[in-house]
Formats: sequence, C-alpha cells, structure tokens
Amino acid sequence: MEEVSSIVVGILVLILGFTGLVLASGALDNEMYIFGLSLAGFAVIFEIGLIKAHFDRSDAARRGGAGSHV
Repeated sequence: MEEVSSIVVGILVLILGFTGLVLASGALDNEMYIFGLSLAGFAVIFEIGLIKAHFDRSDAARRGGAGSHV
C-alpha cells in the first residue's frame, strides 16, 4: 500500500513540477520566473527523494530488515 501512495504522490508532484515550468516559460516578471523554476526544482528534488526511498526499502527487504552489517 505504501508503494501505491508513493506513486500517486510522485505523479502529483510531477504535475506540479511541469506547472512550474509552464509558469516560468510564460512569466512576464522575474518573481514569477523564479517561482516557477523553484517549483520545478522542488519537484525534481522530491522525485529523487522518492526514488531513493524506494531503493532504500528494497535494500532493507533484501537484507531481511536487519541493520547494516559493516
């Protein structure tokens, strides 16, 4: 269930990032341009975090949920 919610949130943030790019492309002032690029940048960083969390969970499941053995 957690994986499905991550996919839904990821899609919504992806739409938000594309909206930021559209805002930046049609901006007539610097403030809207910066806001649009910031929104797109946030979406990229958030998506990278979701991907990292997915692989962290899969690594933990592969190790049997135990802590790291160094």
